[in-house]
Amino acid sequence: MPSRFTILRSAPVMLCVMTAACGHREAPKKGPVEVGVVTLTARNVTVSTELPGRTASTMMSEVRPQVAGVVQKRLFTEGSYVRAGQPLYQIDPSLYRASRDEAQATLASAQATAAAAQAKANRYRTLGTSEAVSAQDRDDVIATARQASAAVQQARATLQTAGINLNFTQVRAPISGRIGRSSVTPGALVTASQTTALATIQQLDPIFVDITQSSAKVLELRRALAAGKALPASASIRLKLDDGTDYPLEGRIEFAEPIVDPNSGTITLRARFANPDGLLLPGMFVRVVAPQSVVPNAILAPQTGISRDPKGNATALVVNRANKVERRIVTAAQAIGDAWLITSGLKPGDRLIVEGTDKVQPDDSVKPVPVQSGPVQSGPAQQPAK
Repeated sequence: MPSRFTILRSAPVMLCVMTAACGHREAPKKGPVEVGVVTLTARNVTVSTELPGRTASTMMSEVRPQVAGVVQKRLFTEGSYVRAGQPLYQIDPSLYRASRDEAQATLASAQATAAAAQAKANRYRTLGTSEAVSAQDRDDVIATARQASAAVQQARATLQTAGINLNFTQVRAPISGRIGRSSVTPGALVTASQTTALATIQQLDPIFVDITQSSAKVLELRRALAAGKALPASASIRLKLDDGTDYPLEGRIEFAEPIVDPNSGTITLRARFANPDGLLLPGMFVRVVAPQSVVPNAILAPQTGISRDPKGNATALVVNRANKVERRIVTAAQAIGDAWLITSGLKPGDRLIVEGTDKVQPDDSVKPVPVQSGPVQSGPAQQPAK
């Protein structure tokens, strides 16, 4: 039986033998790293932009009196919808009714005088042929008859003016639309030359949206269209309200101002939107999502596959035919939804790494695994990243 000393002395030898045996065992080989890739394709991409805008009524009318007098009644409800020609105020008509009656009496008197003068002129014409009256008397009578006829026309015009003024005592709506608050109450004295409007009517359906866009962007778009780098986009536009929600109806661009604002360097565009429910009110701030152009055969790369180097250049990792990683410097012009619009550095058919980019380096062998890429979200094109 071996002693305790013999066992302890042989233990280091056994440990060395075991250590040596372990040193000759080969380490397990690692396979290529799996990375998620997306195969890029070319498509026509609509480039949109988000611009600020203000709503404005398509028609606005300030209601003012055309005759002076005391307001007897207000004939509408403030904030209601009124139609063109609807009575809004009643001004005291008593003085204007009296003037009309006086004009009627004057016209009747003038007509009677004209009839007598015309009869006398007819007789003098007959007597003048037989030289029973002098030529001077005949001419005087004919002139008097003509004066009487002119007096009739003058009295008729005065009567017509009096009738118009009487009608003006009932102030009517000049246009259809939503009427605001009244600035006068019954008993107030109004005049035909006053500067304060009695009320304001605004047409809200349809409604205008005034949009401002940089003149530099307009020039850039026109050059791209002229060079064939972009195609004209649809004129239909969408709205985002001040609370971030989308307006359900689309609008269309009506026209653009032919001048540039020298203070801001912007061009104003006007769009028209249907507003049947009156949701849009004049003066509201909105964001307009407007398509600018259609870029043919564009490359859209998921944003998860594009990164930045220390110099700020946009880079992408792609898997070549040998399943090795290549680093590309790309030009990411604009962000569209959840993707970048790539103008150089990538081409259709490239396999872009979108998952596992932090596990690989250029020239590494990898195992590409296709990743299901969802549809690019439609959204406004943002400004180029700086």
